[in-house]
Amino acid sequence: MCKSIHEFLSCPAALGALALLALTVPLSAMALEAGCGVSATLAQLSCEYDVHDERYSHIAQCQNATTPDPACLAAADAAAAELAEECGAVLEGRLALCAAVDDEPHDPAFGPAFAANFVDPGDIGGSVAPNPWFSLVTGNTWVYEGAGETITITVTVTDRTKLIDGITCVTVNDVAMDDGVVVEITDDWYAQDISGNVWYCGEIAQNFESFDGDDPDDPELVDVGGSWKHGREGAKAGILLPAVPEVGATIRQELLLGDAEDVIEILSITATETSTGGSCTATCLQTRDFAPLEPEANENKFYAPGLGLIVEIDTNSGDRVELVEFTAGAG
Repeated sequence: MCKSIHEFLSCPAALGALALLALTVPLSAMALEAGCGVSATLAQLSCEYDVHDERYSHIAQCQNATTPDPACLAAADAAAAELAEECGAVLEGRLALCAAVDDEPHDPAFGPAFAANFVDPGDIGGSVAPNPWFSLVTGNTWVYEGAGETITITVTVTDRTKLIDGITCVTVNDVAMDDGVVVEITDDWYAQDISGNVWYCGEIAQNFESFDGDDPDDPELVDVGGSWKHGREGAKAGILLPAVPEVGATIRQELLLGDAEDVIEILSITATETSTGGSCTATCLQTRDFAPLEPEANENKFYAPGLGLIVEIDTNSGDRVELVEFTAGAG
């Protein structure tokens, strides 16, 4: 029998029962326990509602015809079934993450009350030592290549800043090109605290696409998927990279349920790896980068001290993105 709300949410019929209960009793009036697992399971309830929303929206489009096509209805059911399966996989990923962080909620020390714990970005590289794995010195530029050298990613620490919830974050610009054509431009916002940890404050990601038949066939903005900012719609910042990583630690880099849930696990601080633009022998930081939203996706990243990210490896395909050039900024 399910005694506590946490046990209740683990029962086989819990989500259906909770859905029925929510129709008569507002969730705000229920005595819900705090914690990662409860949050994950309630997010699953939201995902299940999305399944129904997508299915009926699809069916509504099918029925808006003189003679509805049975194939359209079948496609609606198939799409709903696929989404429901994805919801289940995401829940499993979230609960596995919750187990790794001892069910602790993600409630970072970020905001006006903690502003004194963060440094002025303009001082990094001068009076403030940069994080050894990601140096936020103005002008630092990394160029990466991947996918048979057709993908080029240029990462630049700009002199632009953004005040986010009382903390000054520096803007780092990423430009991704595929065969010379821009496919994504992202402004990431980072802050460094007095202990040297680099925090991820948010991003605005612009995704571009070209379409056959367009003249000119210039890439056009199609979405800003994945964009988020601490404090907006409940999003929370996280630590991108600690200054002193501990092997075995699991760190949430960001949190906006359903949109931004990246996590890293510290695998080693004595790894060895080589790229065109740099290498490290028994001194690399190695991480496993993953997100419950994409349960099958895993990457290993290798960081050389004083240089930064040098190699990113997709653990499923083996595809590599490598540093090919680094230019130090003036600071």
